Amino acid sequence: MDVLTSRFDKALREFFSHAAPTLGNITDELAPLTQATEAFVLDGGKRLRPLFCYWGYRATGSADDEDIIRAAAALELLQACALVHDDVIDGSDTRRGQPAVHRRFAALHRTSGWYGDPERFGQAAAILLGDLALIWADSALMQSGFEPGTLQRASSVWDAMRMEVMCGQYLDVVEQARGGGSVERALRVARFKSAKYTIERPLHLGAALGHGSAELMAAFTGYGLPLGEAFQLRDDMLGVYGDPEVTGKPAGDDLREGKRTVLIAYAFDAANESQAEQMRVRLGDPQLDADGVTVLREIIDATGAVSRVEELISARTVETVAALDTATMDDTARAALVELAQTATARRR
Repeated sequence: MDVLTSRFDKALREFFSHAAPTLGNITDELAPLTQATEAFVLDGGKRLRPLFCYWGYRATGSADDEDIIRAAAALELLQACALVHDDVIDGSDTRRGQPAVHRRFAALHRTSGWYGDPERFGQAAAILLGDLALIWADSALMQSGFEPGTLQRASSVWDAMRMEVMCGQYLDVVEQARGGGSVERALRVARFKSAKYTIERPLHLGAALGHGSAELMAAFTGYGLPLGEAFQLRDDMLGVYGDPEVTGKPAGDDLREGKRTVLIAYAFDAANESQAEQMRVRLGDPQLDADGVTVLREIIDATGAVSRVEELISARTVETVAALDTATMDDTARAALVELAQTATARRR
């Protein structure tokens, strides 16, 4: 997996070496935008989406080549778009242990002595950077080296994936505005914001590029959706209990942002009146301090929500691995997908 990750990074560096100069031809003033995009994409990230795409392709029996490496790497540009926009929506201060993109551009505004509100400038620049990453994601896929007919076959998957992640993000925003409370609605957000986008569709994309069968596509849905939900459930746990030194985000950041996750829905379900009132007062408070985070963690622990989420993760993981037996696929790819299932659900960042 580490070798593949290095190859994805190499493909991305090569893409930027050709794409960035096109903006430089417009004006040198775009340099901060291109540099920030390149730095964000290449600095960190687990490369899970490219890995799933690659093994989806290999599962069809297709041989390893640089075309699939370039196509899979395009998913990191799409991920950059999603993360940068997500940080603007959530008002996050950090990402991967560094200032979030909108904070970086706000700092650029301040140090340059420009007019207007630095925060609004930072948000505007980050939105545009995310849009640029989305455009470049399309370009990277189209320039990957596959035949036009093969790219046409994969385009329906690519389009569905981009649409679904935007819809999932909107549903997440709506859920926070409504105050959450429903496990069913929280799982729906997890499915569209994470499960389909992170695992199912990258697998489908790889399989489509490898001219995989309908049987294989169905198996990837059976594998990808429960694993994607388990991945998001683990992410929700890390958002509350994760070590900032590992996750790259402040402790309890999801609590400050008021994320209406399955974990929080379970906690509200089992909370007594006093606990529920404490959660309503503190959840979503951007000024929540370390003591407030501790109070919320203790309440969530006391309701049994943590153990319920862990049980759900375990059940989804079992369902995931079983789905691989429903279709014929390359044995090496099957083994890699079993390993990835464990990586996605047992991670610490």
